[in-house]
Amino acid sequence: MLGKVYSSINFLKNALDGTWVRNEAISNNIANVNTPGYKKVTVEFENMLKGQTINKFGLNVTNENHIGSNAGSFEPLVKKNQGTSTRRDGNNVNIDTEMSELAQNTIMYNALINQISRKFKQVKNIISEGGK
Repeated sequence: MLGKVYSSINFLKNALDGTWVRNEAISNNIANVNTPGYKKVTVEFENMLKGQTINKFGLNVTNENHIGSNAGSFEPLVKKNQGTSTRRDGNNVNIDTEMSELAQNTIMYNALINQISRKFKQVKNIISEGGK
């Protein structure tokens, strides 16, 4: 029972790490909205989390290139968007898009915090009720 709880807590921890890195990237984008030549930075981690869920079904990983084989190592992918800009100064940050992404990321972060809090309450309940 505790093994399942701890594995889901680790999964949620990785998701929190990803949202934290994304929050930093969005904050940097917002801070540099008027910096000439600055290019937007994005963070991707959802697909890596999906790869970690494959082992929930008890599948064996026989090759290091299999999906889910790197479940222990999680590193969000940070990309600099070198795409074209509609601005003369070469900056490609849109403040409205960044504020929307920041709000969405904040909602996701808070939801993950609530889920982790529930998992720790489960652990507390298991420990306190297990001795009875």
